[in-house]
Amino acid sequence: MTTVRITRTALTRGTLAALSGLLAGFAALTVAELVSAAVRPEASPVTAVGGAAIDRTPAGVKDFAIRNFGENDKLVLQLGIVVTLALFALAVGVLALRHRRTGSAAVLAFGVVGAASAVTRPDSTGIVDGLPSLVGAVAGAVLLYVLIGRLTRPRRVPGEEEQESEGGWDRRGFLIAATAAAAASTVAGAVGRTLNGRSAQDAVASREAARLPAPASPAKPIPAGAQLRVPGLPPFTTPNSKFYRVDTALVVPKVDADSWRLRIHGKGVRRDLEFTYQDLLDRPLIEREITLCCVSNEVGGPYIGHARWIGVRLADLLKEAGVKPPSRGGKADQIIARSVDGMTLGTPVEDVMDGRDAMLAVGMNGEPLPFVHGFPVRMLVPGLYGYVSACKWIEDIELTTFDDYDAYWVKRKWARKAPIKTQSRIDTPKPFGRPEAGTVMVAGVAWAQHRGIEKVEIRVDDGPWRPAQLAEQDTVDTWRQWSYPWKATPGGHTLTVRATDGTGEAQTEKRTKTVPDGASGWHSVVVTVD
Repeated sequence: MTTVRITRTALTRGTLAALSGLLAGFAALTVAELVSAAVRPEASPVTAVGGAAIDRTPAGVKDFAIRNFGENDKLVLQLGIVVTLALFALAVGVLALRHRRTGSAAVLAFGVVGAASAVTRPDSTGIVDGLPSLVGAVAGAVLLYVLIGRLTRPRRVPGEEEQESEGGWDRRGFLIAATAAAAASTVAGAVGRTLNGRSAQDAVASREAARLPAPASPAKPIPAGAQLRVPGLPPFTTPNSKFYRVDTALVVPKVDADSWRLRIHGKGVRRDLEFTYQDLLDRPLIEREITLCCVSNEVGGPYIGHARWIGVRLADLLKEAGVKPPSRGGKADQIIARSVDGMTLGTPVEDVMDGRDAMLAVGMNGEPLPFVHGFPVRMLVPGLYGYVSACKWIEDIELTTFDDYDAYWVKRKWARKAPIKTQSRIDTPKPFGRPEAGTVMVAGVAWAQHRGIEKVEIRVDDGPWRPAQLAEQDTVDTWRQWSYPWKATPGGHTLTVRATDGTGEAQTEKRTKTVPDGASGWHSVVVTVD
């Protein structure tokens, strides 16, 4: 009976020790959240460690996450970090039951990792960014030491370190301490989240107060024939709430437009320029229809959308700064756009200044930019994938050369230059659909921004290519809808689409992955006709 009692006691103490580790980890995170309210939300350990993980993740893994989790990739990463921390905390709690000081030291060590991640992020404001992780770790380590102390009855042996007894332990003291710790941690986390939310109120207020002036150069009306009336086709203009989002920001930056500044400087700049948000609004604005596409978009993928944008022509600002394109003797061939979250994008100067409607956008579909899409200002260059052209939350433009500087994604093995490839997609019928025999409308979109779409063709199984009917083209910078009335016969069939751009170049059949400069290949869907 004695042996059984000791075993049960040890099991109970081990379970409570693991719980102690979990409570210590919870306390560390919530205290860090509270401290981050006095520093900045991006300095919290989950955000800092998550950002560091993103920075160090190979391009192929990032591409896998986007392909499989879509816009939930950041949520999956954050959940993964929390689960990892929970498992670590459980293990540390069990360790601390045997080695109390070592367990507490492990909590401190993890705090050092969080602090190092925070201060080495591209958007770090300095060593102060490490405070939330360090203070949180100290709180967690102290709590673990106290809780484990309630589970042990120390006895000292002369000449030896403190030993643990298998006998009685302070059950009541443990329950009181654990309950108080859980309650205090919950309150600290709630207060921290509330304060961090309030820190963004000025940004929210500045967006609500923003009024976009009428553009000096308005966009032409979208042709009535640009939108085909085919069920299953996406709308020509993508609503802001449905527009794809692909970036590395675990916390969406909420920037106060009133304090926002943009600096233009670097090689070939005769004089540095600085602009406020109002400075841009006071300039002649252009309004344009532009389709954006992410380089992570697989063949037939969803990471493409169309909107009406309003902003300042970027080439005009560069000319005011004295910048010339390389073709006219300019010293810089690359623009490095920097975001408030530390992201860097490299764009060819020649493309920005060749006459296309490259802009610093302030509005999207008739309203100020949503925060997730770059408020107060983002950059757009038609015809280039977003990772080299569409910097959100932009705050700095540096003129440099491709030889002198590699931007964020280039350092991760993506191409320096990335014109959008000619692509097409079947939106209806859906893959593995079961349409009925008879006339089935096959339809989708095709795009080749800044070149336009000249032709779309459909093939059924291994039959000949047939021309699809094209919707009216808006501009060469927008996608184009198409449709094809298919006389469907019962059985399984493969439908394939290909497009030809405005230069006469046909979409290639060769399949490539998204890395390093965008996917290529024909899109196909398999259906069964009933």
